[in-house]
Amino acid sequence: MRLLRRTGQGQLKFGRSLPRQLLLVATLLIGPLLGLLVGGCSSEQDKNGSAAPPAGATDSRPLVLTTFTILADMAREVAGDRVRVESITKLGAEIHGYEPTPSDLKRASGAQMVLENGFGLERWAQRFYATLPDVPHVTLTEGITPLPIASDAYEGKPNPHAWMSPRLAKIYVENIRRALTKLDPAGADTFRRNAQRYDAQLDELHNDLQASLAMIPPRQRVLATCEGAFSYLAKDYGLTEAYLWPVNAESQVTPQRMSKLIALVKDRKVPAVFCESTVSAESQMQVAKEAGARFGGVFYVDSLSLPGGPAPNLLELQRLNVRTLRSGLAGS
Repeated sequence: MRLLRRTGQGQLKFGRSLPRQLLLVATLLIGPLLGLLVGGCSSEQDKNGSAAPPAGATDSRPLVLTTFTILADMAREVAGDRVRVESITKLGAEIHGYEPTPSDLKRASGAQMVLENGFGLERWAQRFYATLPDVPHVTLTEGITPLPIASDAYEGKPNPHAWMSPRLAKIYVENIRRALTKLDPAGADTFRRNAQRYDAQLDELHNDLQASLAMIPPRQRVLATCEGAFSYLAKDYGLTEAYLWPVNAESQVTPQRMSKLIALVKDRKVPAVFCESTVSAESQMQVAKEAGARFGGVFYVDSLSLPGGPAPNLLELQRLNVRTLRSGLAGS
């Protein structure tokens, strides 16, 4: 593995006999004091949705950054409370062409490690790493045999979306466990137990996906999406993958690509087509219209949803995607 009051709306009431000058002075003094007290007691939310420590307090845990939110979720499952994990990219961000901000670089200056996906996903991160020469980074796809992107424009390039396979996600978990153990050897037992528990949940997810997708008629097991992000999942569960573009770059929606997808959907009598949450579904809706199918909904792939949303973690993301797929292809 490479380490590369309620703020009070009540009013202060003074007796009518109090001189106006004294009332003015009291208001000027007490108002700012109340503001300080209330501000000191309120908790702020950081960019990743977790509560920031109170003013003056410090979090002494090691800080580990991940390149996107799904990796952060996986790392938190293994880290437990021993390590502070934050994602560089924000919830809902399109990660392929992300541009790091000055605040990202500032936050990273306190990091002890960065966890990345690899397989060419985070090309933007190379500039990011150049500003942090002493911060090691770990590639979580190490040990995974990549599937190629099926496109002449990306010949020889690996498809980066290996986390979409529960079977391969367990390799991510093991690489995270090793990295955290090297960073915090005293937490080795905690990381091992957490990894084992998470692996069991991924095994359960695999069994659920297998049983659920097996109920779709074989000829209709076509996963027609905007991005070719489901190659690993499609291979594991016997799905035919079809898409408008190989990587999230909407400018690549050519008439030829659209015509090819429309023809496939018509020929296989696929009931529904889908898109991803981080891009516009307009082109795919046009495919549905031309092919006589319907738009079956949105998948989550590159980003989790907000904490109260439908895909707050990887396990729920996968279950949501399969429900959406099964509902669409079953015609319900």
